[in-house]
Amino acid sequence: MIDPDGPVPVYQQVADILAARITSGDLAPHRPIPSESAIVQEFGIARGTARRAVALLRERGLVYTVPQRGTYVGQPES
Repeated sequence: MIDPDGPVPVYQQVADILAARITSGDLAPHRPIPSESAIVQEFGIARGTARRAVALLRERGLVYTVPQRGTYVGQPES
């Protein structure tokens, strides 16, 4: 699943997995993504790495954050 010694940074690997879940519909538009704690537990990574993966998803336009509410899947492009 995650290759900590691979050429791709761990945060990018996690972001790619979550992005695949978004594009496949496993994570539906306007529904929350897993919390940082859940990502940490699922992938066995540090909280900072989980935070960086979510930031990368935000940069890619796949998720959006509502202050004090959480991070949600964005609307898919038509």
